[in-house]
Amino acid sequence: MTSLVRLTPEQDELRARARRFVDEELVPHEETAERSGGRLPSGVVAGIMTAAVRARLNGGRHSVAHGGQGWSAVDYVVAHEQLGRNTNGLWWWVPDAYNVMSAGTPEQIDRYLRPALRGEGWLSYAVTEEHAGSDPSGIRTTARRDAGGWVLDGEKWFVTSGDVAAAHIVVALAEEHGPTLFVVDAATEGLTFTDDPPFTHTFPHGHPTLRLDGVRVPETAVLGPLGGADDLQRAWFVEERLGIAAHCVGAMSRLLEESVAWATARVQGGVPIIEHQGVAFPLADSAADAAAARLLVYEVASLADSGTDPRIVHAKASLAKLFASEAAHRCADRAVQTFGGRGYMRTTPAERFLRELRVDRIWEGTSEIQRLVITRSMLRRGVPSVIA
Repeated sequence: MTSLVRLTPEQDELRARARRFVDEELVPHEETAERSGGRLPSGVVAGIMTAAVRARLNGGRHSVAHGGQGWSAVDYVVAHEQLGRNTNGLWWWVPDAYNVMSAGTPEQIDRYLRPALRGEGWLSYAVTEEHAGSDPSGIRTTARRDAGGWVLDGEKWFVTSGDVAAAHIVVALAEEHGPTLFVVDAATEGLTFTDDPPFTHTFPHGHPTLRLDGVRVPETAVLGPLGGADDLQRAWFVEERLGIAAHCVGAMSRLLEESVAWATARVQGGVPIIEHQGVAFPLADSAADAAAARLLVYEVASLADSGTDPRIVHAKASLAKLFASEAAHRCADRAVQTFGGRGYMRTTPAERFLRELRVDRIWEGTSEIQRLVITRSMLRRGVPSVIA
């Protein structure tokens, strides 16, 4: 493929491998997942997970020593660009774990991280609260010392994968230390789900509300240093935002492929509809959006790999997520219009993307939060540091 993004032969092979996995193992199950509320039969899920491990896509950024692939940031976006071509979030079945788990003790890595990367146990991340979403300083979940450990109290919202997790990574205010991460086994007494709301998309896992009432955990449940949650989460946010941007690029690619194929084959007024400017021009705008987003995503990944100041990478990751998520939603809307009435059917990928891409402008920091990050970086480090 000719592109300004220059990949190594190994990255080209990774790209082809990830694309083949998506086309052969995920895309065929999209409509079934949509018709069944996001769920697939256990045998199908097991097959997807086995294929993901066989394709060496599991645990991408985690170290080989922990059971991951040891990907660079560019490797990561190469693979996740392809995973983003899939609807219904079926790529979630690729075994992985949040990058903060790499800060775990050897015992935590053996107990939680290695099994997760093998597909033997999911982990959720419980951060958001009813009154603490975009502002994590508003977190009220507490952790107080008790004989031999800690007692956690609070409530967490939008706990992605909480309904299937073997353990939850919980952010709590540890007395005398501040925001701290704890790994809490799902079977721990005092953990309950108070709500499991339906959302716009039909994905494999839910985002339930998790309640912690006097949840007792040992000292060994602390993940990373006491009071270290903010630093660990900052690195997590950069990776997550870059991953979302890469998924959006992949989604735009699939939307364009589907739309151009349809507009070329669909004849109205004696000619393919792609020959009408009302159809052709929006597709051209989508191509411009996709190309610009892709270049931005790969630039950020390259900067991360080159050892650029993490504060600059943080701002540029926000820039990539902002542009790519906003652009992808525009592309999905144009694609639905291209398909006409068929575009409003849930059996059409464009319709599913229109719903699913909407959340990319919200989670891991809303578009408004990304704008704040970008603006503050320009003020503190100068405009060239963000746009050059």
